[in-house]
Amino acid sequence: MSEVLVLVEAVADGDNIGLKKVTLEMLTAARVLGEPSAVVAGASGTAAAVQDRLAEYGAAKIYVAESDDIDNHLVAPKAEVLAQLVADSAATAVLLPSTQEGQEIAGRLALKIGSGLLNDISEVDADGTATQVVFAGAVIVKSKVAKGTPIYTVRPNSVAPEAAPGAGEVIAVDVAISDDAKKVTVLDRTVESGGGRPELTEASVIVSGGRGVGSAENFALIEGLADSLGGAVGASRAATDSGFYPHQYQVGQTGKTVSPQLYLAVGISGAIQHRAGMQTSKTIVAINKDNEAPIFELADFGVVGDLFQIVPALTEEITKRKA
Repeated sequence: MSEVLVLVEAVADGDNIGLKKVTLEMLTAARVLGEPSAVVAGASGTAAAVQDRLAEYGAAKIYVAESDDIDNHLVAPKAEVLAQLVADSAATAVLLPSTQEGQEIAGRLALKIGSGLLNDISEVDADGTATQVVFAGAVIVKSKVAKGTPIYTVRPNSVAPEAAPGAGEVIAVDVAISDDAKKVTVLDRTVESGGGRPELTEASVIVSGGRGVGSAENFALIEGLADSLGGAVGASRAATDSGFYPHQYQVGQTGKTVSPQLYLAVGISGAIQHRAGMQTSKTIVAINKDNEAPIFELADFGVVGDLFQIVPALTEEITKRKA
């Protein structure tokens, strides 16, 4: 069976190292194309912490490239590791997460190996045809790489992860990073506090607030509803530009792209900029006092009314039912 490389995205929480959900999604998607092989590129000890989980989700091989040269520099070393593995393993495809880092690595890799790249895909078929949502969601495209080893970046939350045990054979990779790849050095890292909520692009439930929330203080309503559902908090560009919520939580074309199982848009009109970042959500619920707001064209369920009455009542009812 043909080999498909999957770049592992891991996250450190103190001394604990875990996998981001998008890694499990990519391993699931890769099984359509061939036999998944996970690639762990990072600091020493990363692979040991996640190898059992990788095998649980179908990794036949786990390539371990651990080195300070990788951990202490930006994306260039990871692109070189992948290029080396593509050549050595004769892989038929490479999957990376559609994150800021993943997309940059993918672009560098495509240039190094002379292959085509399909970015931000939501699905891939056995013949390599991928599904992409483009032009701010106005068009769904079926695309296929015509040259080289196909490279795909996979949109988080677009594939349901399914366990399928693999052999999990650990293979050490000799890391030889060029001087060109070491030109940018990481001097410090700051772990962003998530406040106990799931990371926005990883969350299966997201509650987002817009300009209609009215103020930063009123975003406590959005946080309360999100917490009752065990979800993450998002915001529209209008809300972040108004100073209601930090910009790192912005959902939209110039913010983060999300695709949760449930997306609640509260006080968000539904401008195309915002819709482009969340319209692939499985179920969309909109709460807005304007019954002609564009968000209702996209929503599966819509509630027309005052969010300051609806959100507290909804939060109370959810909390009551969980008790």
